[in-house]
Amino acid sequence: MNSNGNGKLALDKFSFGVGDRFGRQAEAQLRACMMAAQHGAEIIPVWNKSNREHVIIGSEPSDSRKAVDAAIGKLGWKRPYFVDADHIRLETVDRFIKYSDFYTVDVADFIGKPADPKAVKEFADRHPELTGRIEIPDIAEPFQITRADVERIAGKYLLAIQDAKKIYSHIAQAKGEGHFVTEISMDETDSPQTPVELLVILTAIADTGVPIQTIAPKFTGRFNKGVDYVGNVAQFEKEFNDDLAVIRFATQKYNLPKNLKLSVHSGSDKFSIYGSIRRALKRFNAGLHIKTAGTNWLEEVIGLAEAGGDGLALAKEIYGGALDHVTELCAPYATVIDIDPKKLPSKETVNGWTSEQFVAALRHDPKNPAYNAHLRQLLHVGYKVAAHMGDRYLDALKQHEKFVSKNVTENLYERHLKPLFVSNGAS
Repeated sequence: MNSNGNGKLALDKFSFGVGDRFGRQAEAQLRACMMAAQHGAEIIPVWNKSNREHVIIGSEPSDSRKAVDAAIGKLGWKRPYFVDADHIRLETVDRFIKYSDFYTVDVADFIGKPADPKAVKEFADRHPELTGRIEIPDIAEPFQITRADVERIAGKYLLAIQDAKKIYSHIAQAKGEGHFVTEISMDETDSPQTPVELLVILTAIADTGVPIQTIAPKFTGRFNKGVDYVGNVAQFEKEFNDDLAVIRFATQKYNLPKNLKLSVHSGSDKFSIYGSIRRALKRFNAGLHIKTAGTNWLEEVIGLAEAGGDGLALAKEIYGGALDHVTELCAPYATVIDIDPKKLPSKETVNGWTSEQFVAALRHDPKNPAYNAHLRQLLHVGYKVAAHMGDRYLDALKQHEKFVSKNVTENLYERHLKPLFVSNGAS
């Protein structure tokens, strides 16, 4: 079903990563894609879950596959769909091989580690076309790149790209080439890649023969978990457009897959840049993969709180547990959250809240003065608290499924798919 006509799996123009940490929301997430389809936007769902999430939750990749396939069958979805082994590395990929058909290859740990000087020199020798003045259609100023620039960029990224090749080859040996989609992720690093760096990176990837269909660079600005973009929106829009131009140029020049597209990680809730993204996609007639995860778990908590009674009590308990372990929970996400402890309400305050107060603080509605981005970010990284509850939490999701699924579907469709992709969603 996901074939490009040559028997190889191909990712469609627009795809949307939907994390489902506890494996209970696939139907609700799929309904959002079905609503988009009813309004003329074909969005391919990709269910992403990382090894870290599986370890924390205590789940297996087989659980993700079963949940997704069950939702697909129940709702009668006839379009393509994928299950993504998210942020995998060589040491974690094997448990996903049987169950995933999309692999987000994370090479961030190798970025900046010096590559072999001989390999750097050979790369620069092999690509003299990268040196000098390079005019790329739809980028206002030509690139002026020196040999030293090429060697510097290659020195920073070649080792990471070689690692991606090793992981790709390992997966291909097990599954066969063309039987999975490959994304290379470079977003979890210190500094954004410039369009010039992206050009050199894509050239090096083409040299390896890895048929990447999406690439996730680090963009300018802050992409904090579960909250809006923080940064210069105009600067982001310029860089995003330039990156699309570089991808189009490199795809044609270096015979990369024709459907290669940008991937935006931590893409949920970045409402202030969705207009910029939408305009750029229209301008270039380009595709997009955008990845979300924690926003869906937060809607579970919102649904429980909205249900009131024992659901609200459990939501309050989760917040209290997260507050008790704030340092431990935040440490792995330190680069992608900004929480001011002084703006986190006390457990006593939250325990006194009504259902409406809890929902207003957590739901991402910037127009609501009760919305608390600090509380939202803490709960975003606090899913470990719910995981430790085990069946108590899962039983609550089942008991209050009506409230939970409604919030999951509405959040994905109204706040994400509609403004990004649906024709009457936004300008």
